[in-house]
Amino acid sequence: QVKLVESGGGLVQAGGSLRLSCVASGGTLIAYGTGWFRQAPGKEREFVATIDWPGANTQYADSVKGRFTISRDNAKNTVYLQMNRLRPEDTAVYYCARRNRVYGTTSSLAHDYDYWGQGTQVTVSS
Repeated sequence: QVKLVESGGGLVQAGGSLRLSCVASGGTLIAYGTGWFRQAPGKEREFVATIDWPGANTQYADSVKGRFTISRDNAKNTVYLQMNRLRPEDTAVYYCARRNRVYGTTSSLAHDYDYWGQGTQVTVSS
């Protein structure tokens, strides 16, 4: 069973930075695209960013474009989300997810991902 584990969340002031990590155990991120989604209290889960395999293509939500960067270290089987210039509206639980097909293209749709992590809380204070 593939298990994804996120880390790196925390409390940060507006304008600050955090880097989230997503590691797979019991399986691999190799050959799979990986995405980040987030869910704020009272809101639906929304797409944040995604990266294909081996990492040539990325896609971002308009709300984070220019501030967040998704990347992957294939040797470490890890995908990262570097978040800069954070805003209070970025406060949410952040989830990583693995695409449901190998060598797939980038996708912003949650139903294109079949394995999800438990999430990591990001809180941005004003």
